[in-house]
Amino acid sequence: MDRLDQLITSAGFPDFRWTDGSKVAVAHWVRMKCTYACDGYARKANCPPNVPSVEECVQFFADYERIAVIHMQVPGCDEAGLTAWKQEVDPKLLQLERAVFLAGYYKAMVLFPGTCSACPDCAGTRAECCHPEDSRPTPEALAMDVFATARELGYPIEVLTDRSQMMDRYAFLLVE
Repeated sequence: MDRLDQLITSAGFPDFRWTDGSKVAVAHWVRMKCTYACDGYARKANCPPNVPSVEECVQFFADYERIAVIHMQVPGCDEAGLTAWKQEVDPKLLQLERAVFLAGYYKAMVLFPGTCSACPDCAGTRAECCHPEDSRPTPEALAMDVFATARELGYPIEVLTDRSQMMDRYAFLLVE
């Protein structure tokens, strides 16, 4: 674990906590929100309906005994500012995933905090994705209740009422 902690910290993510994959909160209501309350539904390659079933997601997370929940704070900003932040953070998370893989953790996989930002206009399906090796689903697309999962670890997360508020964002590094 010390080696993994060092890899995560040296990648620029000092605020993280470990959990077991069986403790990740997965719920059908999260998928329903993706389906009926998100404008990205059926328009993003890594969002529903282009993702596994909720039951498959439960099993997927259970396959991992160690998941690093990486906490990041983003100063209040508009959508363009958040996209710019993601275009900086997502490649760093992919580099971390690769470093963990090369350290012998062959099941390493990272989930981004929010939708993939590899392309300005998503192709819409995994088959047409321009960067399939760099794109990842959001935790929510995999039916994860990020609020419950973060709160279980004592992390702050609240519904924001104004874009000027500090955002608590979470990435998940799945390791075995």
